[in-house]
Amino acid sequence: MRRRAVVLLSWILVPLAVLTIVAMALMWPSASTAPAQSGNPYAAAPGASIDSGKVLRTATEDCSLNTGGSPGTSCFVAFIEGEGQTEIPVLISPDIVQTRGVHTGDTIRYLNLSGLSAVTGVEANGPQYVFMDFVRTFPMGLLAVLYAVVVVAVARWRGFRAIVGLAGAFGVLGWFILPALAQGQPPMLVALVGSSAIMFGVLYFAHGFSARTSTALLGTLFGLGVTAGLAWWAVDAAALAGHSGEYGYQLLNMTQGMSLSGMILCGLVISGLGVLNDVTITQSSAVWELYELAPNTSTRELFTSAMRIGRDHIASTVYTIAFAYAGSAIPVLLMVSLFDQQLLLALTGSELAEEIVRILVGSIGLVLAIPVTTAVAVAVVKATGRPQARSVQDSPDAVHGEAAGHKVLDGV
Repeated sequence: MRRRAVVLLSWILVPLAVLTIVAMALMWPSASTAPAQSGNPYAAAPGASIDSGKVLRTATEDCSLNTGGSPGTSCFVAFIEGEGQTEIPVLISPDIVQTRGVHTGDTIRYLNLSGLSAVTGVEANGPQYVFMDFVRTFPMGLLAVLYAVVVVAVARWRGFRAIVGLAGAFGVLGWFILPALAQGQPPMLVALVGSSAIMFGVLYFAHGFSARTSTALLGTLFGLGVTAGLAWWAVDAAALAGHSGEYGYQLLNMTQGMSLSGMILCGLVISGLGVLNDVTITQSSAVWELYELAPNTSTRELFTSAMRIGRDHIASTVYTIAFAYAGSAIPVLLMVSLFDQQLLLALTGSELAEEIVRILVGSIGLVLAIPVTTAVAVAVVKATGRPQARSVQDSPDAVHGEAAGHKVLDGV
């Protein structure tokens, strides 16, 4: 029975893994068919450059003094240390001043137009130095290091493997999924193949090769299939064209044959990967732990107990998905709330429809994956586990460990 369960898992997962590898090889982006690069959006024209520096001080001054602006108007200026102890006056745009502002000690990136007149031969009469963006390398790098340290400190070796697996997942995203979409490959196939490759690599690398991991992977692939099917239907039924975002038309101009609705479809599938992986591996582990505590529990009782945990997980994870997307869409939600229109029209408008469909599709796939994962885990653990020879009630020495014997699980 034990061998039969392991063989059955292999019969299902090995062909899926081979199919994923073959599909990736066939759809792997080719350099010859890649869309032409549009250039660096931060590149400067001849005679101009993009420089960075630390803010020494800030001031509100007459625009004609240092920035070449119109006399009589006030401008907010940040002074950057230049060569030879000089100060470079960088004009800060009003929207930055009204939001966060620029403060002493900030490191900023600015457009340097001081050498443009030497190239064009035309005397510049506007600002010579214009603010572009903040330099965020240090705080973001610090957060990344802190994240890695916390994960490794708490989860130890498994946490380290999870971080490496995450890097591999982004490698699949950057080297396969995104280039394949840009070259006009079928979005549904790209999403399924890329997501499956990520899950095969991440789960086995982080959690090891075991019946427990294979069970979670099977549940994850099932949820992935449900999510992909619902996403395929929802994108067409809800007429999600992909034109509402600020980058939609830019992508149409930069690529040939790329479907924006297909991009949304792929995004719907990929966005649910993390939380889907979370619930399936947790549910599979819960079944194994329950079996270890009570190996003589019947199949029905084990499934019922595990589903109690699964229902709690469903209740909490549904909130997680909804609030995660709501948090990322706060600017859109705020804009919609300021318009005088009916709630139903606002929710079904193009600004919010994509996020709502994303929440619903991901949640349905997540919820359905839990009972499937639980059922598979119960079947596998009952087949691969060897119950104790005597129950706890029959052996007073069971509490001391050795007398009652220990169950053995293959691959755990």
